Amino acid sequence: MLSKNNLNQFISSSTEELLEKIEDTNFKLIDVRPVEAYNGWKLKNENRGGHIEGARSLPYKWLNYIDWIEIVREKEILPNHSLVVYGYDSFEVEKVAHQFIRAGYKDVSIYYNFIDKWSANNKLPMDKMKRYSQLVSANWLNELIMTGTAPEFNNKKYVICHAYYQNRGTYEEGHIPKAIDLDTNLLESSETWNIRSPEELKITLEQLGITYDTTVILYGRFSYPDINNPFPGSSAGHLGAMRCAFIMIYAGVKDVRILNGGLQSWIDTGFETTTKEYIRHPVNDFGASIPSHPEFVVDIKEAKEILKDPNKNLVSVRSWKEFIGQVSGYSYIEKKGRIPGAVFANCGRDAYHMENYRNLDHTTREYHEIKKMWEEVGINPNKHNSFYCGTGWRGSEAFFNAWLMGWGNISVFDGGWFEWSNEGNSYETGTPKNMKKQIIME
Repeated sequence: MLSKNNLNQFISSSTEELLEKIEDTNFKLIDVRPVEAYNGWKLKNENRGGHIEGARSLPYKWLNYIDWIEIVREKEILPNHSLVVYGYDSFEVEKVAHQFIRAGYKDVSIYYNFIDKWSANNKLPMDKMKRYSQLVSANWLNELIMTGTAPEFNNKKYVICHAYYQNRGTYEEGHIPKAIDLDTNLLESSETWNIRSPEELKITLEQLGITYDTTVILYGRFSYPDINNPFPGSSAGHLGAMRCAFIMIYAGVKDVRILNGGLQSWIDTGFETTTKEYIRHPVNDFGASIPSHPEFVVDIKEAKEILKDPNKNLVSVRSWKEFIGQVSGYSYIEKKGRIPGAVFANCGRDAYHMENYRNLDHTTREYHEIKKMWEEVGINPNKHNSFYCGTGWRGSEAFFNAWLMGWGNISVFDGGWFEWSNEGNSYETGTPKNMKKQIIME
């Protein structure tokens, strides 16, 4: 056992003590399990999936990051808080607790009974992400590849897609076994970046071997964009996978999943990539009308109507510099500024990053944090929220996050700033006068 204050072991909290502490505003409950377990996956055959209500996600894996303490502080877990740490593995729990003590936290204890007492008792409060099964781990995907089955997979057919924009080299240098390559240009126009026509989508999906009832798992390779490249998005492969996932959901694929963290999570877990090319197995018919969800896409006329409605938000998922008009964000977009009346939901540093929506290992950020970030600027599930960015990629990832949480009234303004600025519509620059709170990350 690691020690605390010269004791032989950490102070252990009972279930009764933990229930009492949950009511304390100065209390923080820390879940050190993998993000998949936090979201809802039952990785240890526990009675109920998800996390103890109110817990914060801080996976043991993150101890390897030199800026671990910055992550902790960003989550507003402060030295004056009373902490209880829990997870699957006692060694991992104690290691994280010990790290807190080394960082100057004084009141740290451990809850050892998550599986046998908390999860096992249906009366104790737990929470999970609504569509957690659509965000899969590398272990889950490996099990599916190796055995043809996996938890929460009730299908006989699946297709794995390695997504990229123009740069097929990201597939050729190494990909997940059985994955086929998917250029985003097959699903969206290479001129406007808008979703292709229903007829084109039908042909593409059939050529990829995808029907409406095929399980599709998408991922991409993350690398830092080359600003000297006319199309830096060619390096933002996992963001491209999010775009493809949104388009497939819109088209009508019933079971679309994202490998949480993309190719990096596969490599971090210790699985090998391959350079073997996997051929597609085309199907004769997609099997459903496209689009099955036309309500998920908004055109420019509908975007203007949203701006007039107090019960709707046109949500800008762009960087602060784009929002105030310092940069357009793209080499091929001339005008700089924002759509008047848009709500700011900052993506991160630039047009090719989504730091405010992801963890350092590229997994999707704790969904409670995304929800809080949105609610602070008036984005909530009671309104119709239509997400947009420059050309649709970042807006699609924001949509996917809301969809994972089970939000109903959501869509993507597909034309985004590219279409809005090209058609001579009014726009603004500078900080909005009525902006109460800025979510800024430079």
